[in-house]
Amino acid sequence: MTRQLFTASLGFGLLMILASHAFGQTARNCGPRDKVVSTLGDLYGETRQSIGIGTSGQVMEVYANLDEGTWTITITLPSGMTCLMASGQSFEALAEEVPAKDGTAL
Repeated sequence: MTRQLFTASLGFGLLMILASHAFGQTARNCGPRDKVVSTLGDLYGETRQSIGIGTSGQVMEVYANLDEGTWTITITLPSGMTCLMASGQSFEALAEEVPAKDGTAL
């Protein structure tokens, strides 16, 4: 479990670094949150599947189309600017149980 927590923390930290970098990107990668969310819904049929808040106030969201399998990760900065961080195919929603310390599922 410690390894999974470390891996998740490392991945989220990387997203936060990328968000800082994305702030300086061109307007085609970033825009007002309402426009970005609307575009993801209108063009790709994606809806929000998960959300997380970073230590500096950034909001990370995963949008996906559960029928088609497309997905997009966005970061919204405290300024309100939302940036596209990654996108792809074959999204799958998982509901895995956390294993207990003795190896059995909780």
